Amino acid sequence: MMGRGVVTALTLLSLLLLWRETAAIEVPQDLKQPPTIIKQSVKDYIVDPRDNIIIECEAKGTPVPTFSWRRNGKFFNIGKDPRVTMRKRSGTLEVGFRSGGRPEDYEGEYQCFASNDYGVALSNKILLRVSKAPLWPKEVLEPMVVSEGSPLVLPCNPPPGLPPPFTFWMNSAMTPIPQDKRVSMGLNGDLYFSNVLAHDAHTDYSCNARFLFTHTIQQKNPFTLKVHTNEPYNDTSFNATDPYGGRKVAESTPTFLSPSGSESSKMVLRDEQLLLECIAAGLPTPTIKWFKKGGDLPGRKVKFENYNKTLKIVSVSEEDAGEYVCMANNHLGSIRHSIFVQVKAAPYWLDKPTNLVLAPDENGRLVCRANGNPKPTIQWLINGQPLESSLPNPSRHVLGDTIIFRSVQMGTSAVYQCNASNEHGYLLANAFVSVLDMPPRMLGPKNQLIKVIENNRTLLDCPFFGSPLPELRWFKNGQGSGLDGGQYRAHINGTLEIKRARTEDEGTYTCVANSILGTAENQVRLEVKEKTRIVRAPEHRSAVRGSTVRFDCKVTSDPSLSVTVAWTKDDKPLHMGWRLRKDEESLTIPNVNEGDEGTYMCTVKSEIDQDSASARLTVLDRPDPPMDLDLSDPAARSVRLTWIPGNDHRSPVTQFLVQFEEDHWEPGVWRDLFTYPGDLNSVILQLVPFVNYQFRVIAINAVGRSEPSRPSPRYKTSGAAPDSIPRGLRGWGSRKDNMEITWEPLLDLERNGANLHYSVWWRRKDSGDEWNNVTTVGSKHVVHNTETYVPYEIKIQARNEFGPGPESNMVIGYSGEDKPTDSPTDLRVSKVDSTKANVHWKPVDMNSVLGEFKEYRLYYWRESSLVPGLTFTKERKTKGFFSTAADPTGILSDLVPFSQYKMFMVVANSRYESPPSNTVAFSTKEGVPDAPRFFRINRRSFDTLHLEWDKPLEPNGMLIGYQLKYQTVNGSRVGRPILETFLPNVTDFTLRLPDRSARYKFYLSALTQVGAGEVFAEESPHFANEAYMDQVDIATQGWFIGLMCAIALIILILLIVCFIKRSRGGKYPVRDKKDLPLDPVDHKDQDGSFDYHSDEDNKPLQGSQTSLDGNVKESDDSLVDYGEGGDGQFNEDGSFIGQYTVKKDKDETEGNESSEATSPVNAIYSLA
Repeated sequence: MMGRGVVTALTLLSLLLLWRETAAIEVPQDLKQPPTIIKQSVKDYIVDPRDNIIIECEAKGTPVPTFSWRRNGKFFNIGKDPRVTMRKRSGTLEVGFRSGGRPEDYEGEYQCFASNDYGVALSNKILLRVSKAPLWPKEVLEPMVVSEGSPLVLPCNPPPGLPPPFTFWMNSAMTPIPQDKRVSMGLNGDLYFSNVLAHDAHTDYSCNARFLFTHTIQQKNPFTLKVHTNEPYNDTSFNATDPYGGRKVAESTPTFLSPSGSESSKMVLRDEQLLLECIAAGLPTPTIKWFKKGGDLPGRKVKFENYNKTLKIVSVSEEDAGEYVCMANNHLGSIRHSIFVQVKAAPYWLDKPTNLVLAPDENGRLVCRANGNPKPTIQWLINGQPLESSLPNPSRHVLGDTIIFRSVQMGTSAVYQCNASNEHGYLLANAFVSVLDMPPRMLGPKNQLIKVIENNRTLLDCPFFGSPLPELRWFKNGQGSGLDGGQYRAHINGTLEIKRARTEDEGTYTCVANSILGTAENQVRLEVKEKTRIVRAPEHRSAVRGSTVRFDCKVTSDPSLSVTVAWTKDDKPLHMGWRLRKDEESLTIPNVNEGDEGTYMCTVKSEIDQDSASARLTVLDRPDPPMDLDLSDPAARSVRLTWIPGNDHRSPVTQFLVQFEEDHWEPGVWRDLFTYPGDLNSVILQLVPFVNYQFRVIAINAVGRSEPSRPSPRYKTSGAAPDSIPRGLRGWGSRKDNMEITWEPLLDLERNGANLHYSVWWRRKDSGDEWNNVTTVGSKHVVHNTETYVPYEIKIQARNEFGPGPESNMVIGYSGEDKPTDSPTDLRVSKVDSTKANVHWKPVDMNSVLGEFKEYRLYYWRESSLVPGLTFTKERKTKGFFSTAADPTGILSDLVPFSQYKMFMVVANSRYESPPSNTVAFSTKEGVPDAPRFFRINRRSFDTLHLEWDKPLEPNGMLIGYQLKYQTVNGSRVGRPILETFLPNVTDFTLRLPDRSARYKFYLSALTQVGAGEVFAEESPHFANEAYMDQVDIATQGWFIGLMCAIALIILILLIVCFIKRSRGGKYPVRDKKDLPLDPVDHKDQDGSFDYHSDEDNKPLQGSQTSLDGNVKESDDSLVDYGEGGDGQFNEDGSFIGQYTVKKDKDETEGNESSEATSPVNAIYSLA
């Protein structure tokens, strides 16, 4: 009984089982069977003469076959040649040459025969040839002389090798000859020039032949090419756009160099490669085009090579036959050549004969069908001999390409050969006919366990054999009829196909093979598993160098299958070192660098399937600095700057920043000049005159800026007159009788030359006077003795040693201002309310302003409050009104209500104010008060809240009281609001709470006659002693009261027992009490005992009571006194937290009095 095996249901297994369906039934190796050739050398066998010759021939069969060979149609006696040996259990021949001999002596046609008791199998006829690499014949090559523009062919004619050599052209420096549309090598190895140029003249055109087997290269003697030109030629003047250097060369129409004539023919075998070539001469160089008459070129199979001179069709078929036309043309004309292609075919199989296993009295047939061009002939052989020369067999009938067998008998097994041949080749196939009488048997392992993925196509294998061929049926879980149809399909080779495996398909499948000779069966157990898949795959990442990258790989799989997750980088295993970190769902790469860039693949595998996903990591970095800065094309105000971009580190350069430094005004300081797109590396820089420049370039990408490049050479521009006009020209008076003309001096880079100075002109506006002017190197000129505030026309011009610059536009300036002489009059207010008032006044004559009119400026201040006793800080404020109306007005706002104000007004120019107007007093009306100064909420007891507040800072009127509104809040729900009012002298309030646990929201505002003021809102806070309140609430529960009563009862009983024992004796030996603490006032009796009786014994016990307000009042002898730490606390189940201990503090304070008589602890000790 074989052990259970586990078979993986991978794709390879599925393909293998599908192949078996169409393959012949295999005969088990332990059964008698004729030989079958399983390995042989190729038909056209070329060997290297430096190696031993090995001719392969392997066969299988039972009994093991014996081998023999024929050479050139005759028996090859291996034993007579000491150089030839045959491998054990094989027909492979090996010819060795250690002891001498020539490989060429063994060239010929070989055929292997494999024989046993049941037949003879034949190999193909193997044509053995030895590779040859003959030397190039010695020859003297005359120089090739040709006129410029003429065509030329340099012949190669390589020596005939076996196989033919690969040819190529090189010069003496072992550099390939450049090939292009004009110069190229043909299929025959010749070098073709469509037209010769003067620079083609060389002395070293060499054709080389490379022999593949010997790996040697042979070189032909070089050609010398001389080119005659009509005009002198200078090889340094060659230009690709004008290859003739301006010389006149005669043009010519196209002609064909290869092939010759107007038409040619070509024969090619089916499935081989077709190469058609057209090379044309002419000047200008012709272009080549291809087409096929009567149809289109087969687009998928056609390739154009050698600059369109070669047409290649791979895997030729019969429909590729026909007329192909190549056309060569230039602007002088065109020429055509037709190539007629014939497609022939060596024999190829249509129906290859296969092995046939028959039982006695069964029928069968061997079929051998082949095709070719011309049609191949079919010849049958039996055991290597022509069928017609063999002994007659009444059960065998030959009908052309088919042999029919009827009622075969034991002992008629043989190997039949079918040979299909024509002039282009042959096919040979072996097929045995084995007559066996064998009951059914299973060939595969017993009781297989097959695990497959859910919803996958599943194949259950059950290889079997028998003769006659048994009928195979499948059953599931030992029930029902055979499985075939619907979800199942039974193949002839014994495989059961389940089209889409589901969970319900799990179970035990039984295959039963049945024939007239018996029955055989096998079982396969099927388990259907969930698919292993990646549910969160890694995604492509672009990361900046030094950052951290994480690739996700989250997996789901069948719980019963163990899975492994492996990471690879660029298809190589990724080793987790100290830096890389992998967990169940991700791979983390910290501090990424360029070496981390690549494709990362996560592969998850189970025993039966796998899934993978990959993502690309691109590491970005700042670009390297540009290199090799060069200056060219110098001009007066420009220069061309060229540079070589550095490595962009996979983040494209978006900009180049050009910076400059000059050595006169700010040497060593680099400033930005221009920014250019990232696809440029040569720009013209616009410069300014009279500057000694130096440039550098910075590359910018998405990550950041590169380091600056190395500086360029210096470049100094020539000087020129100024281009710029001084900016900021203005005229203004610093005093009432002058005008200061000021401007911004030109920037250093705007000077354009040395000796910069300014010419300034001015004159009174609309006066018609001549211009006054002055020249200065500064940025200011003062005009004295002017009238007060009169307009002037002003202009300016910059000059240097190269000439004057452009004049500025004329601007208007003013001389100095003086104090206004008139004041606003009749200042008054109207429509005064609590916070604003309307202001009215009479304007001044604008001529009295004596300067630029700016505004009417109102000064106002709060004089006093109408609220008795309210103090504040006086502050003078201003507000401006710009108005040129005849009856100007304005609004004064942001006033404090219920206050006394005063104000006056002046008129102002740019520098001075007029004398003040009349002073006006007015009072604002009463308003609503500000919010109370503070509002605090305190909790004095469990069921009361104490509220306190203070008066507003600004009552804005006479306070008449306060208004308090409050309501319960519970999350988003609020209760019904309750309103309380108070007199103005009341600033606190105590609220009794109907519900201790409720929270309240309070809204407090002050009141005047006008109404309620700003609201101060507060919410009752969370109190720290609420936990204690909860404990008191617990103490009111019935179960807790009962527990306390039980404890008190136990203590009472203990005390009673103690008193009873005292009444019986009251005196105890010292040794019985040695472990108990003694009272400092105990009296010792004459018998050595101690009396523990004290005056405290007759005092009643005092308990603890709970006060009405919920606070606990403790007696001197409460249980609290006996707890550690002095706190009488209970834990959650009601038990005491501390242990009973004697309270010592009380003893020390009471002197001789002791509380031990009433202590429950001492009562317990007294019973000991």
